[in-house]
Amino acid sequence: MRIVLWFFAVIGVVAVLIVSAGIYASIHFSHKKPEIAETTILRFDFERPQTEKASVDVADALLGDHKISFTDTIDAIRRAADDGRVRGLVARTGEVPLGLAQVQELRDAIATFRAKGKFAYAYADSFGDLGGGTRAYYLSSSFDEIWLQPVGSVGLTGVAAELPFFKGTLDKLGITASFDRRAEYKSAETQMTETKLPNTDREAFTGMVASIFDQTVDGIAKDRKLAPADVHTLIDDGPYPGDEALAKHLVDHIGYADEAMDAARKKAGTGVKILSGLQYLDAIKVGAPTGDVIAILRAVGEIHSGRNPSGPAGDSDGVAADDLVKAIGDAARDPAVKAIVLRIDSPGGSAIASETIWRALKRAHDGGKPLMVSMGDTAASGGYYIAAPADKIVAEPGTLTGSIGVFSGKFLTGGLWDKLGVSWDEVSQGRNAGIESSLHDYTPEQHARFEHSLDEVYHAFIAHVADGRKMDAAKVEAIAKGRVWTGAQGKDNGLVDALGGLDVAVDLAKQAAHIAADQPVTLRPYPQPRSPIQQILAGLSGEDDETAGSAVGVSISELASLAPLLRQLGVLTRAAGETSGTRATMQPVELSR
Repeated sequence: MRIVLWFFAVIGVVAVLIVSAGIYASIHFSHKKPEIAETTILRFDFERPQTEKASVDVADALLGDHKISFTDTIDAIRRAADDGRVRGLVARTGEVPLGLAQVQELRDAIATFRAKGKFAYAYADSFGDLGGGTRAYYLSSSFDEIWLQPVGSVGLTGVAAELPFFKGTLDKLGITASFDRRAEYKSAETQMTETKLPNTDREAFTGMVASIFDQTVDGIAKDRKLAPADVHTLIDDGPYPGDEALAKHLVDHIGYADEAMDAARKKAGTGVKILSGLQYLDAIKVGAPTGDVIAILRAVGEIHSGRNPSGPAGDSDGVAADDLVKAIGDAARDPAVKAIVLRIDSPGGSAIASETIWRALKRAHDGGKPLMVSMGDTAASGGYYIAAPADKIVAEPGTLTGSIGVFSGKFLTGGLWDKLGVSWDEVSQGRNAGIESSLHDYTPEQHARFEHSLDEVYHAFIAHVADGRKMDAAKVEAIAKGRVWTGAQGKDNGLVDALGGLDVAVDLAKQAAHIAADQPVTLRPYPQPRSPIQQILAGLSGEDDETAGSAVGVSISELASLAPLLRQLGVLTRAAGETSGTRATMQPVELSR
């Protein structure tokens, strides 16, 4: 009976797959490649979330929801800058979910676009509804004109960093945080052991906020042709309702989205065709790639050991060390690849996994492949650890980086169990068998080993950075101590080589590989993103789960071998990953809205 039930369960899943594949095929093959008219305007919606890397989701594809990645957005704008058929672009910019470094990379792309004699109009229903619109306005200021809907407002209010502290909650629950850090600026640990910012953390956050504030003020001042002091005053006096924002020249027009688009059509001339950024990329990418190959690898999310259940090209499961190491090896062994560019947008994670990735990158570099790093919004702690072997590190001024340090420990829950009336007993063999137990603190001997482990990781981190940056270890130690820096600060203290986005890292890779600046190159992602059909086939074959066993029943545990397949259909979800080891300190912080 159990075998019969299992058989029908498998048949049902396969039937769903066949139907889904049919729907996808009909969508895919009926899709007609758009044409680029001689007078074209590109349309973007920067209020929609964008992932760092493109990954094709089965469910989205079946529903016809084709998403554009942040990399594709930048690529589309930069290609359009050199395309004589594209006269301008219009973008929705009121509530952007982008990080500060992404905003700056997008501002750079808009500046390049405008420098070719093309126009760029920004439209917003509102910038933050009287608050929290500073980052969106900072982006919009890079456009030729800013349109604001009637009744909208400009929430130009400044930059703030807010951190939660959990010691009071833990005390109420009867839980004690037994943690330690290397070194004094590693702030994530203090969020569990303190009730407010210690002096060292306050010093670091004050410096970061000041750096980001200055970058924002200078950018707005330059683009809106205002004095920095005047922008400072405008921020202090904000936010502003629409009519006041217009009077103070913060916006150029009060009008609706259709009116902004009509103005763009009139500016472009007759015979205008509107294309989305994704449609434009689809139309322009015709024919086989040309030129030498530069490998593009991405480390997006929290770093952890092992493999990602959704596959190596997935974006939501973090940086799986085994997946990334394989991609690094494939790129390093490919004779067509002349250089490697690693894009990092990660707050850190496991020290062990970071060391594994560092080793693979070091081997690729020492094997003769030029290695450049492009940092996104965050490349801190483990995110900086894996950047250390690079020939050059590129970051945006607002990137959060550094955090060269480590913290670890455990929560002691004995007080909580006492409050709940739960008692525990234990049986063990081995003096340190309970070293990770949450029922009791470390013994003096265990604490000494714990502290030694932190020292080992910290010293290895320092040594890797010193070796990669060609710096004295004492100098690295002086700028390490777990402190987070902005990209601008990182460049000043030697942690960053150049300011800019992915295109700057690619240019540096071309130089290192002795490729002429004007010579075309093929940017080849490793691993190659898979289509929905490829994902389904991989799930059926168990390619994404080498440890899956054979199904012999109908319970969830007994259908483990179908887990990759079921994940594609949204039946199973991934459990939370590991949270120990080297970690960035900025995850709970909201900087500049």
